[in-house]
Amino acid sequence: MTTAIPTITLNNGVEMPQVGFGVFQVPNEETTAAVSAALKAGYRSIDTASIYGNEEGVGAALAQSGIAREDLFITSKVWISDMGYEQTLEAFEASLQRLGLDFLDLFLIHWPAPEKDLYVETWKAMEKLYTDKKIRAIGVSNFQPAHLAKVIAEGSVIPAVNQVELHPALQNREVIAANAQHGIVTEAWSPLAQGAMLTDETIVGIAQAHEVSAAQVILRWHLQQGRVIIPKSVTESRIIANLDLFGFELTSDELASIDALDRDGRTGPNPDAFNG
Repeated sequence: MTTAIPTITLNNGVEMPQVGFGVFQVPNEETTAAVSAALKAGYRSIDTASIYGNEEGVGAALAQSGIAREDLFITSKVWISDMGYEQTLEAFEASLQRLGLDFLDLFLIHWPAPEKDLYVETWKAMEKLYTDKKIRAIGVSNFQPAHLAKVIAEGSVIPAVNQVELHPALQNREVIAANAQHGIVTEAWSPLAQGAMLTDETIVGIAQAHEVSAAQVILRWHLQQGRVIIPKSVTESRIIANLDLFGFELTSDELASIDALDRDGRTGPNPDAFNG
């Protein structure tokens, strides 16, 4: 198995691993073991968030790993209830403390929550943290084109990343286009649709042709589209398999057939229903 993970250069020159390990919905008491297994398998990018309630578990795994800090890429996010200038600064420090770190590689606004109208104010706090070199890159999550446009117009730093729900059945093409227009990397959360696409006959057929799993086909599809992915599992065999993506390549026809599986014109999920 090859675990040499390619990187993507963000718009500020920072290199981000193209495959990371997500811990959404992993209980804190299970997180340390899961992240430890991921680090052992070769992952170096870990994605968490304050709302997940497992930053302490991530931090424990990092501390136990013995891996040099400069070889890790750690992402966390500020939640809706902590939006606002001073609140964001405080939330960031709290996340750092829970993680046991001195800085973050990437910090995201978890949701725009336009009804609160605080995402620009929150972004300006993140710009300060970035200027103060407490974060190597700043970005957003679940932002639609209008939200991106407002942050870019009123802020001084263009987001490096926009992390959105993205999988074969929900391809968020307008968001991807807006990201590309501004040089923002698209990062897919729920890249496997929480397993919902693993029995799709098109994907299963491609998997059989390459003698790989359906999950590996979907993750490879993301990679060849130039996206960052953060698959999640607490099963060690799947953690390892989700990183074993570099021994095969999908053809242009196979990529197109997966592109054709887009079933939903939604522009994004409801944060009350899903906290990805």
